[in-house]
Amino acid sequence: MTQNTFSFDQIHLEVARNASDDFNLFHDKHKWLQITHNPFKGPIVLGFQLNTLIEYQFYLHRIAHHENQIIEENQLRFSNYQITFVNALRPQQDFEFILKKTLIKTIPELTLTNRIAIKADNKTILLGYKKETPAPLFLAETELNQLPDLNALPDKSCVPDTAFFLKRKFINKGNVKNFLAGSLAEPSDYFDELAHIACYPEIFPCSLSSGALLEKAQMEGHDFKQNPMVYTSHEISVDRHILKQVKDNEKLHILVHQHPESPHNTLNQTDIQLRSYDCFGLLKNNDVLFRIRLNLVPLEGILKNLKQ
Repeated sequence: MTQNTFSFDQIHLEVARNASDDFNLFHDKHKWLQITHNPFKGPIVLGFQLNTLIEYQFYLHRIAHHENQIIEENQLRFSNYQITFVNALRPQQDFEFILKKTLIKTIPELTLTNRIAIKADNKTILLGYKKETPAPLFLAETELNQLPDLNALPDKSCVPDTAFFLKRKFINKGNVKNFLAGSLAEPSDYFDELAHIACYPEIFPCSLSSGALLEKAQMEGHDFKQNPMVYTSHEISVDRHILKQVKDNEKLHILVHQHPESPHNTLNQTDIQLRSYDCFGLLKNNDVLFRIRLNLVPLEGILKNLKQ
């Protein structure tokens, strides 16, 4: 088991949210005050910022335990993260990251699995796992081979004959480096201009989905001050083979499908209905870089549940 202690400063939040165009008020050092009944008493760390710290700790763990060779030899091309957010984390709050020993399973197919947790002030911040698999664990059943030419569609538009909203982004190396630094990861472990090395991290392209959801909600007239939403979970599958194709300023098409809210899809042991989004990141030729299921709930619902 690996156990390390960290803390973020507000500048880390500023760097991460600006690098990923995340304008959620929860992370803003001034605008968090504008959120109605905000219980957090200050800005909170970005979900994808924590995910990137987790990714980097796995980067170090895999090297230290010689596990990348197992991944390569067994063609475990998909990196999968299942993260459940339990509490918020604030800047200058010491937290403990716990990474459990790797379990290698061979049935029905070879898989590497590690449990993870982040804790602060005797409270659990998040729980989850990372799995290395030959096929994606999340949203693998969604077919995307009948899409029109996404380059011909306007940014922030609906994809004809589908349920998808399209947001177009670009994977800029400078933003990637800043996001890594803001997430307590070392950018030079991924990029070395003198050696002509550029290994793009897994989570940064996924993080751009948050901005896509925000822009979709903004176009729909959502009130971020009166009706703020918070993440409850991320389920992420990243294709490492496609990730290797990424170049500086690579065009990324993010497709968002919002599911109808349902009494059959609720926060654990409550009647709070989740708002679920499926997000897909596509590169040229519609190659699927990532598949994500994001679950959110209204802050108001959580506060009501706490009072009961």
